[in-house]
Amino acid sequence: MSWLIRFGSIKMKSLKIITLSFILGCVLSVMPVLAQQNSTAHVTLDGRQLFKVSQLNEFDAQLRANNANQILNQAVTSGNRAQVKVLEINGFPVIQVNGTNLVTVTDKDVPVGVTKQEQAERWQNILQAAINQAQKERRPGYNRYATLVSLGSVLLGIVVTLLLGWLWKYWLIPLLPTPERVRETAVPPKVHLLAKLILGFLRLGVWLYALVYIANLFPQTRALGQKISDVITYTLAEPIVNLGSNSYSVIQIAILIALFLVLLSLTKVVRNVLRSRVLLFTGMNRGDQETIATIANYTLIFIGTVLLLQLWGLDLSSLTIFAGVLGVGIGLGLQGIAREFVSGLVIIFERPIQVGDFINVGQFMGTVERISVRSTEIRTLERLSIIVPNSYFLEKEVINWSQGSPVALIKLPVRIAYNSDLNKVRQALLDAAKDHPEVASDPPPNVLFKSYGENYLNLDLTAWITEPRRQVVIKSDIYFRIDEIFRERDIEIPYPRQELHLRSGNLPVELSPELEASLTKLLSNKANGSNQDGQTILPE
Repeated sequence: MSWLIRFGSIKMKSLKIITLSFILGCVLSVMPVLAQQNSTAHVTLDGRQLFKVSQLNEFDAQLRANNANQILNQAVTSGNRAQVKVLEINGFPVIQVNGTNLVTVTDKDVPVGVTKQEQAERWQNILQAAINQAQKERRPGYNRYATLVSLGSVLLGIVVTLLLGWLWKYWLIPLLPTPERVRETAVPPKVHLLAKLILGFLRLGVWLYALVYIANLFPQTRALGQKISDVITYTLAEPIVNLGSNSYSVIQIAILIALFLVLLSLTKVVRNVLRSRVLLFTGMNRGDQETIATIANYTLIFIGTVLLLQLWGLDLSSLTIFAGVLGVGIGLGLQGIAREFVSGLVIIFERPIQVGDFINVGQFMGTVERISVRSTEIRTLERLSIIVPNSYFLEKEVINWSQGSPVALIKLPVRIAYNSDLNKVRQALLDAAKDHPEVASDPPPNVLFKSYGENYLNLDLTAWITEPRRQVVIKSDIYFRIDEIFRERDIEIPYPRQELHLRSGNLPVELSPELEASLTKLLSNKANGSNQDGQTILPE
């Protein structure tokens, strides 16, 4: 069990490493994209995006924005009240800050339906408000306020993290189908690993949000917070997968996966309702009900998946390449899974075994509880669940006690002594079988004389029973009754016997006089009888 626990711990650590590597890879892949030149660039102040400027002839948009950002930072840090004005120079409105030209409003900077002068006045109001706010945030009173809010945010993050842990421990774990509450050494199943991964993502999201919020409080770190926000937004919202003519982002893929999980849950509910509410009243046996419910479940999953992908806007023809790659993978590396899948379909449709059948599989005997496309679950007489691959039922010999006739034959080997009356023994065995209420009267029980043994006679008591799954208990009851009848009717059960023949003459070993005298006395006393162990000593 300890190695299972270590394996679960290693698996959880591997998931964390893969997740962190994925996040780091996304960040590293996004940063070069963010640094690419664009036709527009943002004019920012203390990390706040104010407006965008366009490329102007030989002046790149980012170059214009960087020049404006530098002038704004100088005006804010100067300590004097900044004045923003709009002047017309050479027919173009020019925005000045403290007498320095900040940006010239051109035709490319103006949206449709707005004049250059109107756009310049808008930018003037935005700049004046941003400068006033930036100068206000550099005062000591605001710094104390931001520090207190930051501490409150950290405390709130700790509380939310502890609350998530409390919900995980006292609310989510009791809902999960796992033996962890009973056996603390049990390895968490996959659902536990998935739940822990979701919990880790939620905690990571809480602290990322707190970090960005605290960074946005201070003008010195607001630019860093904005970059982190941009990277997260770009990573989650920007398309990363292209299928056909459509592109999908991380958020869209996550929503699609969530909808698929909802589809699986709904099909499971429909299957349970169909099996327990609809098919239960049709009078069909349990195996037929389970077969119909399984076929309906997979049919609904297939149809629901196709409809979900089409409603999502995914062109199914774009999956032909993926289907080809999947086919090659099945042909090369997934042969075992494909074999079990095909075997499962054969079992479901041909039905050599059904749910509820009592079967023998190798050394195990039990009832079929579940048949899936990959494996079959069998509940043994010891109440253990055995998972058997589906191909085993098509390649090996399997005894199905429930197939065909409603009754099954059991054999009870019995040994009797040579001096026993066979007719008396035969009647005793038949009486023992007929006394059991679960032994069928038609066909009646029978006794077969099998062979002569070394010290006994071999007989077989055969009886037909209507409950094959109870054959172990029925055999035990009949054996108890046989022992009781044999004692009542003085029928002897043979003991192991061995005969020892001693030839006359000297023994090939030297014996002490005391041992030789004891052996001589023993031989004389037991010459005509048997010892307590059933051994007969006959001198020659």
